[in-house]
Amino acid sequence: MLALRSLIFLLLQIIITPVFAMLALLSFPLGRLTRYQIISQWAKLMLPLLRLVCGIRHEVRGIENIPREPCIVLCKHQSAWETLALQKIFPPQVWVLKRELLWIPFFGWALALTSPIAIKRSDGKGAMKQLLKQGKERLAQGFCVVIFPEGTRIPFGRRGKYKIGGALLAASSGVPVVPVAHNAGRLWGRNAFSKHPGLITMSIGTPIETKGLNADEINARVEAWIENEIQQLPH
Repeated sequence: MLALRSLIFLLLQIIITPVFAMLALLSFPLGRLTRYQIISQWAKLMLPLLRLVCGIRHEVRGIENIPREPCIVLCKHQSAWETLALQKIFPPQVWVLKRELLWIPFFGWALALTSPIAIKRSDGKGAMKQLLKQGKERLAQGFCVVIFPEGTRIPFGRRGKYKIGGALLAASSGVPVVPVAHNAGRLWGRNAFSKHPGLITMSIGTPIETKGLNADEINARVEAWIENEIQQLPH
């Protein structure tokens, strides 16, 4: 039954995604924020489908901690689930991601129209300059900037190295950082086909005011909060 439900969800994604990709292409003449509002409906549709088909529910703690002004969201990365949920829970946002994702048919085309910061990971200093420049531009345009500080999906219960890029953007821009922890990998693992029914908990921390802090201090505070908070979530 688990495999069948997971297969049905996958097939629904395959059917729905090209439709949304075409809507995304039609939204090209519109403004950045309007395009985002249209394209993000795909993620907002996937979450109820995930609940209906696979039995994955979610709860959010600390939603009152989301600032009204644009912020930098530094989130634990365990699953594909948080890439959907963040679009529903947080205001309009752009992501820092590897540029190869934009080459995926349909999905990547729509993603490109959400104004992401698409970096070439192998271009170390160049990628960092791009992150700082475009990150400040997106914040000024009214977007939150979402960064997964570990850089890739880490299996549930494990801990990756927290990279400094998001903290550098925060230190140079002076905007608040919002740390986010969750336990999605418990039900929907990294690159996993099977999606186990149950409840995912996302916890949103109090914004960290970054003025007067350097990047190392910001990064350390984010890592300490996220990793401690994960221990408090259901395992």
